[in-house]
Amino acid sequence: MSLRIAIDTGGTFTDVVAIDEGSGKQYVIKTPSTPSNPSEGLLDGISKVLEAAGRTGKEVTQLLHGSTTATNAVLEHKFDGLGLIVTKGFRHLIEIARQSVPDGYGNSLFWVKPPRLVPLHLVREAPGRLDQTGAELEALDEAATMEAVDALVEQGVKCIGVCLLHSYANGAHEERVGRLIADRYPDVFVSLSSRVLPEYREYERAMTTLIDVMVKPYCQTYLQRASDSVNEEAGDIPFLIMQSNGGVVKHKTAGQRPVTMLLSGPAGGVLGAVHMSRLAGYENILTLDVGGTSTDMSLVTGLEPQMTSYSMIENYPVKTPMLDIVTVGTGGGSLAWVDDYENLKVGPHSSGAVPGPICYRRGGQQPTVTDAAAVLGRLPEALVGGELELDIGSAQAAYRDLGKQFGMSPEEVAAGVFEIATANMVHGIRQVTTTRGRDPSGYALISFGGAGALFACEVAEFLGVRTVLSPPNPGNLSAYGLHVCDVKQDYIRTLVRQESTADTIEIEANWQDLEATGRAEIVSEGVPENKVRLHRFADMRYVGEGHEVNVAIPEGASGEDAIAFMWEDFHRVHHETFGFDYRGEQDVELVNLRVQAIGEANRPKVAERPDRDGAGEPASMRRIYWRGHGWVECDIYNRVELALEQTVQGPTVIEEYGSTVVVSPSWAARTDKYGNLILEKTDA
Repeated sequence: MSLRIAIDTGGTFTDVVAIDEGSGKQYVIKTPSTPSNPSEGLLDGISKVLEAAGRTGKEVTQLLHGSTTATNAVLEHKFDGLGLIVTKGFRHLIEIARQSVPDGYGNSLFWVKPPRLVPLHLVREAPGRLDQTGAELEALDEAATMEAVDALVEQGVKCIGVCLLHSYANGAHEERVGRLIADRYPDVFVSLSSRVLPEYREYERAMTTLIDVMVKPYCQTYLQRASDSVNEEAGDIPFLIMQSNGGVVKHKTAGQRPVTMLLSGPAGGVLGAVHMSRLAGYENILTLDVGGTSTDMSLVTGLEPQMTSYSMIENYPVKTPMLDIVTVGTGGGSLAWVDDYENLKVGPHSSGAVPGPICYRRGGQQPTVTDAAAVLGRLPEALVGGELELDIGSAQAAYRDLGKQFGMSPEEVAAGVFEIATANMVHGIRQVTTTRGRDPSGYALISFGGAGALFACEVAEFLGVRTVLSPPNPGNLSAYGLHVCDVKQDYIRTLVRQESTADTIEIEANWQDLEATGRAEIVSEGVPENKVRLHRFADMRYVGEGHEVNVAIPEGASGEDAIAFMWEDFHRVHHETFGFDYRGEQDVELVNLRVQAIGEANRPKVAERPDRDGAGEPASMRRIYWRGHGWVECDIYNRVELALEQTVQGPTVIEEYGSTVVVSPSWAARTDKYGNLILEKTDA
């Protein structure tokens, strides 16, 4: 039978999940990532999973991929060779930026602006001008524009962002600049703001365009190299890339606008979490995705992930539709260290894939969160099915040295590191819950990622959550999530109109135009037209406000009905968001029209796990350290040996190929028919 393969490339491991489309059987592999050339880890993962499944590349029908390549290029500050073309008179656009200061005005005296993506001497001007409606006030001066481009190339610029004033209303000038550059310098990468983000607000549009063109060389080269190798092995099969909005597109489409890939990996995890939660019967969940470098968290209500169109990658604003995911710099590889005031800290610096934690035997010298887990007895002697043997003795020695600074034993300081890491994760979850008026105790927590199940119970206790869900193969859930996503594209058009004077026909015509574009592009991705769904949205505000709220239009509504709903429902959304509204007192303003085009993909069959005769017995015992309890002799279970609906009482550890589930004291775990472990707080 045919095989679908999904690969998620993380900072430490590359996770692979292959599914037999006939039987639903899954084959799960983890292999070390190769940050210097991500395609090597991807291809190694394909080879390993084919070997595990006993298949050849010719039996693969589809390859899906999520990656952190785009994000890492930004985080590693690979800004060399980046230039910007702006409208004459706006050369200081990104220097001026925004007035906002992190942490409020109390910090303004000490805050220093982050480095500009493009230094001022690499920002050049193009004479020519459009007004806010897109009408031409001054023709583009092509000769002067190319003089500016020539000067940039002479200074070593290899990537050029083009952001001309009001190009969201008319992209003609930018398109012409793009063609001129391509004709003279075909090897220079170019991104046009009218394609990347056709939305008003010049600063955010310029920054998003610069991020897009900055990561283009890395993403396009990497994706093309991977595609060529896959084609040699499996033929010309679909190679689909996860985007930040939770949908996939062809690799060439993703490479044309790589800014949409910034949350590619974490998005797959959220979709996998939603899918498994639906099977387990939970609609309101908090996701906790703990990897080697960071932890990603999101809120899901009614099985619908929250969306946003604005995010910060480090200190740089990016506007593109994406799942609303909060990231904190704490993961299994996060370093434990002591600051100048002798305070114990965890992260955000990480040991990365190389050298990794001390216990990985790859040359790591500084203690990490993973080393703390090993010292506390929460990890086995080897990970990934025995492939990665742990040097627990060296981890203990490192924590013995760290503990001497505080007069503490190795296990006490390791427990402190574990608690600090947990607190960092709790802070991230509160950003998507309590700071937005949501009580986290009313949600179930679904933990995944290689280290997610190590922390789940302790994070839940901090938040007052009483139910934790650990899906099957939690270390590979982000890869599994790629199997259950649709083809998806987002479209936007700025159209500033006030309710009192708006033309209904004009608004409907613009919405229909976006829908036509969306339908055509989704069909071009290989989706049958009868599988295409279109959703309308509008960004709106009261006249005089500086920011908008997003109003979703009911599916199928159009014409006067859709527009009447938009004006009316805005007041409800505004009140729900801010706690007040000005219904009947203030005119409403439409800012942007949006359309999300979705091509429904086939979901793989989920094979229910067979029952086994009798309850699974402990595979071994191990001493584990618990704060407040000390060292406790605990049963260790093998997850695949547990029977359906079997319940085990904590404290205990349930081990599997790619993850370790820690069941804390006063918690119990039971299994369900889909392979989930459901952990619940008890009074025992």
